[in-house]
Amino acid sequence: MSITSDILRGHTEAIILAHLLEQDSYGYQINKDIMKKTDNRYELKEATLYSAFRRLEQAGYIRTYWGDETVGARRRYYSITEEGRQAYQSYKRDWEEAKSTIDQLLK
Repeated sequence: MSITSDILRGHTEAIILAHLLEQDSYGYQINKDIMKKTDNRYELKEATLYSAFRRLEQAGYIRTYWGDETVGARRRYYSITEEGRQAYQSYKRDWEEAKSTIDQLLK
């Protein structure tokens, strides 16, 4: 079974924040980790990922900084803020409520 984008649409920000709760990271690595966690069933399109980063940064949920790589291109890292941690908890509550409602409707 593949995971359709329709099911996950609207949850991109929560998915990114959940990843950043574990550790700071950069775009390519976040997408790679999402693919690994979903056994390659779900991949964020690059435009979707970076649009979400912009929204999260504008909302104050993440901050960015440049890595200090000595080989290859410098990477822009993302880290979650305290506001982002609170937003994640809110997203998670909303998801649990939606999941419960869908479970009831599909019984």
